Amino acid sequence: MTYATELVTDEDAFAALSPDWARLYSGCATATPFQSHPWLHSWWRSYGAPGQLRLVLARDGRGELVAAAPLMRVRRPVPSLVPLGGAISDYGDVLLADERGEAAVAALTAGLAAAARTALIDLREVRPGSAAEQVYDRWPGPRRGVPDSLCLELPAAPLPELIARLPSAKAQQRVRAKLRKLTALGIERHVVAPDEVDKALRRLLELHRLQWQGRKVTSEHLRPRFGEHLVRSVGPMVASGDAVVTEFRLADDVVAVDLTLRSRHLTGGYLYGAHPCLRERKADVAVMLLDACAERARGTLSLLRGNEPYKQHWRPEPVANRRLLLARRRTAPLLAAAVCQADARRCGKELVRRWKERDRGDRP
Repeated sequence: MTYATELVTDEDAFAALSPDWARLYSGCATATPFQSHPWLHSWWRSYGAPGQLRLVLARDGRGELVAAAPLMRVRRPVPSLVPLGGAISDYGDVLLADERGEAAVAALTAGLAAAARTALIDLREVRPGSAAEQVYDRWPGPRRGVPDSLCLELPAAPLPELIARLPSAKAQQRVRAKLRKLTALGIERHVVAPDEVDKALRRLLELHRLQWQGRKVTSEHLRPRFGEHLVRSVGPMVASGDAVVTEFRLADDVVAVDLTLRSRHLTGGYLYGAHPCLRERKADVAVMLLDACAERARGTLSLLRGNEPYKQHWRPEPVANRRLLLARRRTAPLLAAAVCQADARRCGKELVRRWKERDRGDRP
């Protein structure tokens, strides 16, 4: 069977791809929720800029979509094609129809090579085992993989099984005591229906702002464009089973809301908001959220990016994302420049880490 590639640059055409994209997404075992059409198209509406959209698609002779790379063109720091989803997405990837095997990989690779005549392909936050790695392995030109963010992962299992992973009986007892405390407080869980999602997410954002008031927080989570993206994208994802929104209620009040994103083989707790009253009542919010997330987890339970100390309590497996850089011979200098910049940034972060450790060691 012959395959044809195309480059889509029109936003309306991107919107119209929804049914085809959904079929491809459901047929790609390595896809994460951040490659779903509702997430990517909503992100583009909030964060994209006219003239930058670059969707590389591959179709078979019957017109069925068998591969897709959701990209956009940027000029800085070097001319590049980068994944849609940006910094608010924990994983970046392409989509390949599993049943088409090597043929889909070859078709998408050819399409990407055609799109990369004047720009570097810079795939960020690629999870090990991803579809993008298949393209990287087949790439005919200069290429380079460099480390990206660290993620922490647990098996998708109910909380009692995760408690059993804790290193000591005392640690296990502490978590069970925290669960009993949540029960004693009378906190109840309510899974939000699709027609309730908008209201629940707005409550989540209000609680998120409240819980971080006066403390360091990811500033993007407080911006209107982020809220608009979240409300717009998550409703369809809840309807398709790719997201779960959970409210935690105390009497008649919603005191916390959690957003968990899911794909066929990956689940991750993405964002939550919790009222400060829970801290005042000594409720362990982290345990409460993990209990709800684990109950609905599929495949791998990802704690997503970041190496925060509270995540380490569960003895997760560290899994490093990679940044895959693909070039043609004429754009090889762009690849070299990107690698140098990545190395310099990594060295700078390491120097800062060492300085902070030394500073803590010098304190009385």
